Amino acid sequence: MVDQHPEGIKLPDPSEITETMTAISEKSQAMIERFLMKQSVKTLDNEPDPMRIGKAFWELSQQFWSDPEKAIKLQTDLWQGYNSLWLEASQNFFNPDNQSEENKPKTAKESSSANQEHKKKKGDRRFQDEAWEENPFFKFIKQSYLLTANTIHSSVKDVDGLSETDARKVDFYTKQFLDALSPSNFLMTNPQILRETAESGGKNLLQGLENLISDLEKGRIKMTDEDAFTLGENIATSEGSVIYENELMQLIQYAPTTEKVYSRPLMIIPPWINKFYILDLKAKNSFVKWAVEQGFTVFMISWVNPDESLADYSFENYMLRGPLAALDAIETVTGTKEVNAIGYCLGGTLLASTLAYMAEKKDKRIKSGTFFVTMTDFAQAGELRVFIDEEQMEVLQKKMSDRGYLDGAEMGTTFNMLRANDLIWSFVVNNYLRGKTPFPFDLLYWNSDTTRMPAKMHSFYLRNMYLDNKLVEPGGVVLDGIPIDLGKINVPSFMISAKEDHIAPWKSTYANTRHFSGEKEFVLAASGHIAGIINPPAAEKYSHWINSDTPDDPDKWFEAAKEYPGSWWPHWAQWAQKKSGKLVPARNPGEGMSKDKAALKIIEPAPGRYVKSR
Repeated sequence: MVDQHPEGIKLPDPSEITETMTAISEKSQAMIERFLMKQSVKTLDNEPDPMRIGKAFWELSQQFWSDPEKAIKLQTDLWQGYNSLWLEASQNFFNPDNQSEENKPKTAKESSSANQEHKKKKGDRRFQDEAWEENPFFKFIKQSYLLTANTIHSSVKDVDGLSETDARKVDFYTKQFLDALSPSNFLMTNPQILRETAESGGKNLLQGLENLISDLEKGRIKMTDEDAFTLGENIATSEGSVIYENELMQLIQYAPTTEKVYSRPLMIIPPWINKFYILDLKAKNSFVKWAVEQGFTVFMISWVNPDESLADYSFENYMLRGPLAALDAIETVTGTKEVNAIGYCLGGTLLASTLAYMAEKKDKRIKSGTFFVTMTDFAQAGELRVFIDEEQMEVLQKKMSDRGYLDGAEMGTTFNMLRANDLIWSFVVNNYLRGKTPFPFDLLYWNSDTTRMPAKMHSFYLRNMYLDNKLVEPGGVVLDGIPIDLGKINVPSFMISAKEDHIAPWKSTYANTRHFSGEKEFVLAASGHIAGIINPPAAEKYSHWINSDTPDDPDKWFEAAKEYPGSWWPHWAQWAQKKSGKLVPARNPGEGMSKDKAALKIIEPAPGRYVKSR
């Protein structure tokens, strides 16, 4: 039997509620027992404060209380803010007009429908439910949280006397703490969860608990329906073949879709922090498919997911066994030595390093470089810098030396923390409080498909790039015995960055215009590190800025730049096509050969087996 609440909320039978709560209690007890058993096992990761957060906050407290006047003013401002908030809340509580017919509580179904329009409005996505504005009680909770959170965050940012490292940590982890305490993350202070719990008799919480237990077993939050995707079937489906492989990578040649192609092939170097198919998700948003349609013969490096056997592979091994090995294979199957190259993020850093190395070796096979959200100057490296300092490096190196690699889950957590509300807490609410199964989403499937990093390579990368910023120093980095200099890169360079990128801030990537020689073009896309790059023209989303000049100051570049609607892909294609030679008959994987070498044999269909290793 189901009762009907006067406000329209369906109330389940009390016996069903009792049964559900009993099941929740039993599952909770079993979950806690399993968790405690895992905690009792000593591991190498039991460092009490690996991020050295405690030290940073200790320094904050010392500096904060060294200026009593500032502390008193802060408390006074907060008190005045609460007084104003309480006055407004009192008027809302006692003004009967606030409870008009349209402001009465709604059922979950009614609220969901009404929220479709509400969600179109700009604002904090945590507080999209109408009750956060229309219900005086929840409005007060939201506003008091925002007032307190803003005050606390402002107070830690205004403290003088902290080192740059400590200030960065305090700011970042204060935001993490405040995000975690949002009232939207708790059952009793989230109106949407309360409605759904009342209507389902707590079954949403029971399902949420089962989701939590499942995620605890996996060691990560489930962000999408992982059973909805299979590589090579409904994601990473562009037709092609693996035509070469070594212990570090496979090289994919994609099948042409045009009768004629440009004579100069296009080699793509993706990052190995994650997997290449971010550039080949579904047909509608695949950069690979689109590039092939523009007449490019596309070759993709697919990195292996390394284990302890590759612990001693360093950055130079990725260069020698990655793009340089790929160049030899491309020449074998196409008969041409010259290529254009794209590097994405860390793959772009490798491309720049490779070009500088090739300049020293008088190797001119790469005729142009395109750099997707690529940093080579790490002086202002963005929010990732909070995870990298001498003390944390010491802990990380100990961990990696024992394992032989950095685990992909740890890397994934780091990146997710940069957007905690979107990539952590929204799923906590949806999966565990609402008891929902995540929606199938190709981008989040890729985001969850993490990779490991070899110990020696990762240590070299963090030390020489992030900590010491050696790559921009002539001779600061030595690869295969050759000191390299970015200033000797004189091939044409196309640099595309993203305005809201927190991983590779656009003003940091703009520094490439100062460090590289030769023809340069810098373009800025709207959105972030992924969405700014994976933005097909057909989507008609976002915009991009173009300015053919590259003054030293990025702000001056932006002031003079012109904004264009939509994707930057067509602009890049026009640039790249001019540097790709004449049109020739299309090349199919496995058909080509050079005059002095036998053609490579097809190993397996794309996307290959390396990318499928988890």
